Amino acid sequence: MENEMFELADRLKELREIKKTREEELKTVNGEIQDVEIKLSDMMVDTETQSFNRSGTLFYLNAKTYASAVAGQKQELFEALKTNGFGSLVTETVNTNSLSAFVREQMSENDEMLPAWLEGRVNVFEKTIVGVRKAK
Repeated sequence: MENEMFELADRLKELREIKKTREEELKTVNGEIQDVEIKLSDMMVDTETQSFNRSGTLFYLNAKTYASAVAGQKQELFEALKTNGFGSLVTETVNTNSLSAFVREQMSENDEMLPAWLEGRVNVFEKTIVGVRKAK
């Protein structure tokens, strides 16, 4: 039993290390993709090439428009959208980790019970996980 537990612990540590390495590799690859995509799109624009086939793959220019709120103007944007009839675009969210911490705090102040005003408004469950950190 103990031997199996140690084997599982070793495997968990190994998998977490693999995950960390692959996340770092993914970050590097995503950066390279972005750099090459910018260079290729610039070259295609400069040569006025809308699209081309290469080794059975079609490459084409595709302009996308992205938007985000100006820093410090989020609430003003929300109000402007609502005022102009586009309030359905505005959604309120609560960060899951912040909500969990808040609920834990409320329960600790209420004899480990969920306050009545939160009953039926939040789902609360516990999940047991194995924490891993470097031993001192």
